[in-house]
Amino acid sequence: MLAVACRARDLPVRDRHARQFVAPLHLATQVRPVLEAPRIARLVRLLRSARQITQARLAELLEVNPRVYNRWERGLATPQFDTVVRIADILQVTLDELAGRAPVPAEPRIHNQELLNLYQQVDSLPDAEQQALILVIDSFVRKTQVQKVLNRRR
Repeated sequence: MLAVACRARDLPVRDRHARQFVAPLHLATQVRPVLEAPRIARLVRLLRSARQITQARLAELLEVNPRVYNRWERGLATPQFDTVVRIADILQVTLDELAGRAPVPAEPRIHNQELLNLYQQVDSLPDAEQQALILVIDSFVRKTQVQKVLNRRR
């Protein structure tokens, strides 16, 4: 995630009071990442560990080389924004939570305890079996959505 940083004197007079806002690109003197590598590295490492996911597994889910992922987690590099979004999805957090702007909730996002237990077991299955389960669950969800639409029309 990138934001444009600029000096206040580069802004038109009427905009100098709004320094916290992103400046127009043509006024930019420097581009800097909003997500600093050490900050996101620390949060990703904590979240990954809390979810009992290995670095190798997360790299596999992100479809990146494990060495590249390791550099992100050590704070030596910062992933692209689309990759940060995928990391947040995999770790089941919002971008604000991943960036440290909002607290990560302590309670699980899956409120049904039986479903949560199954989810944790499914996460350790091979990818092919996980894909099969995704298809089954997706079909049930779509069936329910179609039934809701049909019931509204009646």
